[in-house]
Amino acid sequence: MDREQEEMQFLGLFGIFKESYKIIVSWRKIFSQITLTLILPLAFIFLAHLEISHSLFKDIKHTEFEKEITRPGTKRYHNLSNTLSSEWITFWLFKVTYFTILLILSLISTAAVVYTIASVYTGRELTFKKVMSVVPKVWKRLMVTFLCMFAAFFVYNFLAAIVIVTFLVILPFNAIGAIILYVILIIYLMGFVYMTVIWQLASVVSVLESSYGVKAMTKSMDLIKGSRVVAIAVFFLLTLSFLLIHFLFEVFVVHGNSLEAWKRVGFGVLCLVLLLTFFLFGLVIQTILYLVCKSYHHENIDKGDLSNHLESYLGEYEPLNGKDVQLEQYHV
Repeated sequence: MDREQEEMQFLGLFGIFKESYKIIVSWRKIFSQITLTLILPLAFIFLAHLEISHSLFKDIKHTEFEKEITRPGTKRYHNLSNTLSSEWITFWLFKVTYFTILLILSLISTAAVVYTIASVYTGRELTFKKVMSVVPKVWKRLMVTFLCMFAAFFVYNFLAAIVIVTFLVILPFNAIGAIILYVILIIYLMGFVYMTVIWQLASVVSVLESSYGVKAMTKSMDLIKGSRVVAIAVFFLLTLSFLLIHFLFEVFVVHGNSLEAWKRVGFGVLCLVLLLTFFLFGLVIQTILYLVCKSYHHENIDKGDLSNHLESYLGEYEPLNGKDVQLEQYHV
């Protein structure tokens, strides 16, 4: 990373994407290893989940249809009821297993990519073996941050649901009521996006600073001030890219029964490659965004202190007291 941190604050939306691309290309060997080892299983599991969920749900709908046209009280009706219950249990067990594996792989991939970029930034000797030895320790900190953010999202959605239901009850069923409801939904979505961006930055903070959990969330909220437009623009572009890949896979693979088998396989491979690229770029971009926010607030990242912080992961991690492990103010 040849760009001085003082210059990072001047990176706009496309500058962040360009810088991310340059880092990946410059260190393509280590990023290729991370991609094949961690991100490939993540992308494969996500796409496989779409196909398997569709198949399981299709069986459930078929059983429900058969049950509806069967006379209640008969042996066939009883067997269909048992089958339907088993299918629903299988469906939800699969969902729980999928989300658990997805969460673990996501956190591990985040830890690996953020640690790698920080090592590149400090000029540390970097090997794939060293990255993988650090990941388990960083992963624990990311898990704490995730659980805190999950609790925050749960409370936010719970309160939003109460507000929306309340307004649905008291608002009149006319144009004014519809407009008010739309305004509430827009405000809700704005808050949801803002919290998601905070979560992304908090993940990077959990790796590169001594803070994690609620402290990382607070630090992320402070960092995003002044860079909200860029951060939200990054979020929307990444989300749009993800939805496009999801749409292509759903149309041409999951629901592409009318296509020839080789075409479905071809679209599946294409979506897998696109998703691999998306996950890798997304993780690199959120780390670059962190550096941009730090630079905007004139918080210089001392490379020596950051290197020591990263080195601490190789032994027993002991947070330092006083100022953050790698932060000091610079003045312009």
